[in-house]
Amino acid sequence: MKAVRIHKHGGPEVLRWEDVTDPSYGDNEVLVEIKAAAMNHLDIWVRSGLPGVPFPVIMGSDGSGVVAEVGANVENWQIGDEVIIQPGTYCGECDRCKTGQENYCSQYGILGESEDGTQCELIAVHSNNLARKPSHLTFEEAAAFPLVFLTAHAMLIRRAGIQSGETVLILGGASGVGSAAIQIAKLFDCIIIAVAGDERKLELCRELGVDHLISYREESIYQRVKEITSGAGADIVFEHVGHATWTDSLRSLALGGRLVTCGATTGPKVEVDLRHLFSKQQSIMGSTMGDVSGFHEIVQWLAERKVRPVVDKLFPMTEIQEAHRYLEENQQAGKIVLRPE
Repeated sequence: MKAVRIHKHGGPEVLRWEDVTDPSYGDNEVLVEIKAAAMNHLDIWVRSGLPGVPFPVIMGSDGSGVVAEVGANVENWQIGDEVIIQPGTYCGECDRCKTGQENYCSQYGILGESEDGTQCELIAVHSNNLARKPSHLTFEEAAAFPLVFLTAHAMLIRRAGIQSGETVLILGGASGVGSAAIQIAKLFDCIIIAVAGDERKLELCRELGVDHLISYREESIYQRVKEITSGAGADIVFEHVGHATWTDSLRSLALGGRLVTCGATTGPKVEVDLRHLFSKQQSIMGSTMGDVSGFHEIVQWLAERKVRPVVDKLFPMTEIQEAHRYLEENQQAGKIVLRPE
């Protein structure tokens, strides 16, 4: 088969669309013919220097496709089933896994980071890592869904404990994870403030139903949040940008507010004034991926058309280097999707 692989860290030039041996599959696994795979900022981190990557590695965490083969012990999937791939891997045996906290498993991994991923023609995954693709979605839309919605679900529901009617500030509202967060916050009837950088991205946030928009290139995030909330601030700040927005994000928090972060696309080094943190009784929380029950909940929302993936642009996997450049230049509004053509 063909696959997108890297053999070392570096720029887009290290990405190769090359011949790879077809994967074998175990008794509890399913072989999936990939129809579409999506990109995340994780792809850039893996490619450019994330420690512990097992070279050579097939890139990509998100994917959708058709079941091609099933292992001897697999009973819930049949050849021809259309599926979405859940990107987190876990042992299934530890206390964390047995209590539904798979993303806290000491062996937790992510496809395309800790092991071979989805940007290929065939992938073998555990049968528990699949969900049925809703029939109203294209494969491209389905591939754009898993990682960002799973991440946003964990951040807002599992970590921040979102409540109906709260004010939620979402940084990078037009990103994949930001657009997912907007839709989840809408399900809780929250007042949503979204931040984006240009008119196309602001328009996407508007289409998704945000209540207030902030153009960070033209306005102070912190000052606008204070104006919108009459000085109270946001109950939840949804962070994944990092250094560039961190100060504004902290200053935008309400008394007792919760800041939850899953990334640092502009840099990981930030400062916190502990006096403000304890005197205002605020919380700062990290979040990575999500649990299996959360995945099935968001897939149910997807099937019921309560949420939708946002696809920005399609690339053939043969143009993977150009796709990485497009993502690194922060041009996308929504998700970048690849097809194995």
